[in-house]
Amino acid sequence: MNPKVSIVILNWNGWQDTIECLESIYQNNYHNYDVIVVDNASTNDSLNKIKEYCNGELKIESPFFEYDNSNKPILVLEPNVDINTRNKIDLSSSRKLNLIKNDENLGFAEGNNIGIRYALENLDPDYILLLNNDTVVDKNFLIEMLKVSESDDKIGITGPKIYYYDEPNRIWFARGKISWKFCRGLNIGYNEIDNGQYNKIAEMEYASGCAFLIKREVIDKIGLIDKKFFLYFEEIDWTLDASKIGYKSVFAPKGKIWHKISKSGGGIKGKVGLYYITRNRWLLMKRWANKTNFVFFIMYQAVGALVLPLFLSIYYRKTELFMAYYKGLFNGIRTILNDF
Repeated sequence: MNPKVSIVILNWNGWQDTIECLESIYQNNYHNYDVIVVDNASTNDSLNKIKEYCNGELKIESPFFEYDNSNKPILVLEPNVDINTRNKIDLSSSRKLNLIKNDENLGFAEGNNIGIRYALENLDPDYILLLNNDTVVDKNFLIEMLKVSESDDKIGITGPKIYYYDEPNRIWFARGKISWKFCRGLNIGYNEIDNGQYNKIAEMEYASGCAFLIKREVIDKIGLIDKKFFLYFEEIDWTLDASKIGYKSVFAPKGKIWHKISKSGGGIKGKVGLYYITRNRWLLMKRWANKTNFVFFIMYQAVGALVLPLFLSIYYRKTELFMAYYKGLFNGIRTILNDF
């Protein structure tokens, strides 16, 4: 078996990270793949810089690999390329880049959906891999992830072991678990030095959207990512959709990547991240939580609303976090009052 993988990478003003990620992908040891970069309406020179990289005009310095000029140029294909030109191109070659530019920032959810739709309609993949642009991949990451996924028809989603970019042997993610009372995605192994304690293949409750390998047959049955989430919790919702119809999510420990944490949304440190984290908890709980957990969550949120925004604003010295939290809370509560 040699399944075809379409790798979807979302870029937003982060071309430096994106081209480092691309270089690591083009040096990986699995070769039946396509790469799709979706630019989410960047306001800097991202598109031109990505094209310069593909032409071999930008060399990458990375602690994880030596730059390889021999695989350049990389053919850049854009959706508006004339169909007659496309018909003359060997689209089976992995030394190409499908580059899509969005006219507006559609967020993580719909931004990735743009790339997924393009892949399904044009590239006929067996798998879709969502990959953060601020990651670097191990040369065998795809081989190892596919070994696990192909071992069982009921494995629908596979996730790798994810390390910190700046501390290459410190784990950021080794399986995902959901804390329903607090509506948090918990990274098992978080901040631990890797001493082999998470080297077993194991089922998990969700895979991180940082590197999310999903079979096409699953997407055909559950549909695309719910764009209502925009940013954060969308991968948990998507995983739960797959679990509901009997597909397993499995951790592939020999698949390894390194991640620059919270480069775009900023997590709770940034007003955009805090807004969507706060809001989307309500959307996820309304959709999936049982009554007991939902009641506890509401009580916890009521207490947190009195102290958390003030604490975050003081701790991070960002007054804008105060209103970002309450805006997210207000819009989140709307999700239990209507269909949002």
